[in-house]
Amino acid sequence: MGEQFDVAIVGAGPAGSSAASILGGKGVKTIVFERGEYPGAKNMSGGVLYGHDLARIIPDFPERNCPIERNIVESQVWYLSGGGGYTVRFRDEIFQKERRLNSFTVGRAKFDRWFAEQARGKGALMVPATVVTDLLRDSDNRVIGVRTDRPDGEVRAKVVLLADGINSPLAAKTGFRPEVKPDQVALAVKDVVELPEDVINERFNVETGSGVTVEAVGTITKGMDGIGVIYTNKNSLSVCIGANLSDLVRRKIRPYEMLEEFEAHPMVAPLLKDGRPREYMGHWIAEAGYDAIPQLCGNGYLIAGDSGMLFNALHREGSNMAMTSGRLAAEAIIEAFERGDFTRGGLSGYIGRLQESYVMADLRKYRGFNAFRLGHHELFTTLPDLASYAAREMLTVDGTPKKQKQRTIWKRIRSELPPSRLFRLFWKGWRTVK
Repeated sequence: MGEQFDVAIVGAGPAGSSAASILGGKGVKTIVFERGEYPGAKNMSGGVLYGHDLARIIPDFPERNCPIERNIVESQVWYLSGGGGYTVRFRDEIFQKERRLNSFTVGRAKFDRWFAEQARGKGALMVPATVVTDLLRDSDNRVIGVRTDRPDGEVRAKVVLLADGINSPLAAKTGFRPEVKPDQVALAVKDVVELPEDVINERFNVETGSGVTVEAVGTITKGMDGIGVIYTNKNSLSVCIGANLSDLVRRKIRPYEMLEEFEAHPMVAPLLKDGRPREYMGHWIAEAGYDAIPQLCGNGYLIAGDSGMLFNALHREGSNMAMTSGRLAAEAIIEAFERGDFTRGGLSGYIGRLQESYVMADLRKYRGFNAFRLGHHELFTTLPDLASYAAREMLTVDGTPKKQKQRTIWKRIRSELPPSRLFRLFWKGWRTVK
């Protein structure tokens, strides 16, 4: 290669393609390197995206044939024990009308490829099947480009944007982000189960084109800090479960076994009945939050998306933060070009923009949430079992007076989770999310 570019971006995911779209649209000479054979090749499963953030980059994305699977009209939260559980669901017609495409499901392989194509159409050069192995630096240790695994693969650039995900070997190798610790990430496994479109419509009580998301916690993660999710696609369901990596290592539990048990749960199995497994994959999720964010800006470089640990674990929001951080990084780079200053100071507009955005506001708000979950495994063991026991006993009509049932329930609760401990649990939980 040996060519000079204004900006080199590592990774063609939501963060990288967002930045490339903005930069290309402003005439900034941009090259994007992607490890996969094409953008999205390493993201075969489905996920949820958010229209507000995408529209800030591609305002007319629906008209540009964005590969939307289903518009989300209902969100469900499940709290599960071994044989059942509680369900809280919310549906509002506003998400079919004025706020249509507030959130929607996509197949990441299709979406990432489409998104990268939008950036290419604005002038960015996409280079797939290429691994960036190191960063080039000058005598003052300022980043001045990248080294790739291609012959003559050095590319000079005034700014490098790292956007190659949570398991980025480059960020750790270069020292720009410490090697992630097991308690800072979750390992999730996902199964895509193929079903006819009309069957999905019937099982989730939706019309064609509309969809539902389910987030489930409780004993399904075998006492570990984790969560299960179900997303509706056009003719498939994305079923995923994950747990904190430190818990998985400590408990020596195989993730695929946890997924199999989740899919066999009495509340999940009927939704998957007669489905055909189509894809299976595993991936890391950045869960440590605000306190694990590395230095996102330096001399000649910026870090965006999962590479920067920008993920809201409570609300399971990562793609929107990736797109927003990519957009804000591009805006800061354009500002740096106007000033001709690519030092940390010249690029610091990125940090200012992030701090003023919902990204850092939300991550600061929930900065204690990860530690709370890791420190209270009763959330995934004792509490869901007791909650289901209480409901099961009160709903069983067997001639026992309700007063007596209540005394029996409270006796068991006090023996397994004393009121003082239960109060402290809810108080600490409230303080991490208020």
